[in-house]
Amino acid sequence: MRNQTLVTEFLLQGFSEHPEYQLSLFICFLSLYSVALVGNVLIILAITCNPGLYTPMYFFLLNLATMDIICTSSIMPKTLKGLVSDRSPISYGGCMAQLYFLTWAASSELLLLTVMAYDRYAAICHPLHYGNMMNKEFCSMLAAGVWALCACNTAIHTGLMTRLNFCGPNVITHFFCEVPPLLLLSCSSTYVNSVMIVLADAFYGILNFLMTIVSYGFIISSILKMRTSEGKKKAFSTCSSHLIVVCMYYTAVFYAYISPVSSYNPEKSKLAGVLYTMLSPTLNPLIYTLRNKEVKAALRKLFPFLKN
Repeated sequence: MRNQTLVTEFLLQGFSEHPEYQLSLFICFLSLYSVALVGNVLIILAITCNPGLYTPMYFFLLNLATMDIICTSSIMPKTLKGLVSDRSPISYGGCMAQLYFLTWAASSELLLLTVMAYDRYAAICHPLHYGNMMNKEFCSMLAAGVWALCACNTAIHTGLMTRLNFCGPNVITHFFCEVPPLLLLSCSSTYVNSVMIVLADAFYGILNFLMTIVSYGFIISSILKMRTSEGKKKAFSTCSSHLIVVCMYYTAVFYAYISPVSSYNPEKSKLAGVLYTMLSPTLNPLIYTLRNKEVKAALRKLFPFLKN
């Protein structure tokens, strides 16, 4: 029995401890999911169908929209089903698959936000060399590197998770499969998993954040050195949307996940989960669209009825 996983099915606790809010949460989550899907698909269509948006900034935005779709779609169908059911079972294989795709998309988004910060740094601090610094080949390499590195990192975490024994209980105190509550259910040693989580937190949560802060330090310094207020306003407008998204995403990450597994708090983790799996994918396209004239123009060109 030592090398055998006895649990073949998990139960997602979801929000069953608050049955009076189940219907309200279902309507809210369904609305957020719908807006997230429509908004991110529209951004992808606007960028791919408009050659005028074939620039590094919009190329990375297209990747961000794709990651948002994967992130929210990996958990929302199951979450919505659980809100209208008495119980929310998920198979062992389904749980591992959900864990993989969610972690892959979420970690990729953190890394891509750092890449996007570097892109804004190159555009504002080195405008004359921007074309050479962010050429098509380099941008493609950065995007592919983000997807590949995070896929590899996620495969390691998921692989380590599959080596653990789960002997019961099988109730996951979350509305999706996540590493900390799964480790708490394991009846075998989770030392290696915990070490890898600390390393991942250090890389994604701290090193990435510091690189983003450094990039924006140089950006703000360059903006302050500009002589005209019009130039300052234009430079800030090119990075303000990204800065809002960075602040929103890292707030959720630091709120719940930069902490030991032993101090895991289900309620706090659920709130953070709502922020980065539902609210962030919903707000990202709105932030980038409402504050960007080029994207709005591309959408009007794609859908002429929006002009009215």
